[in-house]
Amino acid sequence: MKKILSAFFALILVILGLFAFQRYLVAKENAAAGSSGKTKVLNIYNWGDYIDPALVKKFTKETGYQVNYETFDSNEAMYTKVRQGGTAYDIIVPSEYMVEKMRKEHLLVPIDKKRFTGFKYYDPRFLNDAFDPHNKYSIPYFWGTLGIIYNDKFVKKSEVSHWDQLWSSRFRDKILLVDSSRDAFGLSLISMNKSVNSKRMPDVLAAKAKLDALMPNVKAILADEMVMYLAQEEAPIGISWSGQAAEMIAQNKHLHYVVPSEGSNLWFDNLAIPRTAKHFTAIYKFLNFMSEPKNAAQNAEYVEYATPNKGAVKLLPKSVTSDRQFYPDDQTIKHLEVYSDLGSRWTQIYNDLFLEFKMTNR
Repeated sequence: MKKILSAFFALILVILGLFAFQRYLVAKENAAAGSSGKTKVLNIYNWGDYIDPALVKKFTKETGYQVNYETFDSNEAMYTKVRQGGTAYDIIVPSEYMVEKMRKEHLLVPIDKKRFTGFKYYDPRFLNDAFDPHNKYSIPYFWGTLGIIYNDKFVKKSEVSHWDQLWSSRFRDKILLVDSSRDAFGLSLISMNKSVNSKRMPDVLAAKAKLDALMPNVKAILADEMVMYLAQEEAPIGISWSGQAAEMIAQNKHLHYVVPSEGSNLWFDNLAIPRTAKHFTAIYKFLNFMSEPKNAAQNAEYVEYATPNKGAVKLLPKSVTSDRQFYPDDQTIKHLEVYSDLGSRWTQIYNDLFLEFKMTNR
């Protein structure tokens, strides 16, 4: 009898040992899953207030993936953080020239076109651009232009239809300028019929001299706060992006936006996967989710920027998509130029000259 009981208890111990070992294996597998990016988490690094929070909640509800959301205020700040690699972001939102820079430096993971099925929804005009041929590394998120915002209580449209008109003595201390070296030099270069991507020192120095001549008309050089100042009529004219213009116009019916007919910048913000990414199942679920026309349309209505998603455009109000201020026609788009990556040397030249412009002319 004792032998039977001993054998029975031995069997129990073996079974308990097997259970313990199984639990160990499961725990080990879960730990491995976490380290290989299979946990139910998605880490997004985006511009501030650049997605409808309701869509983030909807994504979590539909998929079970918890979204960790951080924001940046410039392409350069985002680039530096991704390059340092301290944080494992899964999705980032770089502008066109930064996509080019980051893909050249092998900081981006190619889009798996078998897993991302949303390209069919996008307008071909906004795909396969020079900064990312065949969209190997990026998906267009929003697009827009650089232009002039004016208040019709103080300024007529005919007075600000061309970049050169901004130099009129009538506008002394009346212009708010966006705090961006590429945009400031861009408008100056275009006004001289030069490329916004010029790497000719005579062109760049001439653009700097012309900017210096504009300074008496510049009331302030601002970032996001320009929206408030123009909406509250602190100045009659601003130079900024179409997306900011939309925000201002929503707050003040006297504000309007115009893209000078001689040309301007065509910009893109894009969804991309940085080399720090880990949660690839979540990444492709999110990219496909955001590309669904109904979701893209909802996002465009919230952000108030132009969407490159042709499926979403069909769902937006005609009053929005027929507004040539923000959805310009093909003729206008033909005269627009996309920023390219200037390389570190020329980027530094532009930035140094812009800083000099800001520091020495006040």
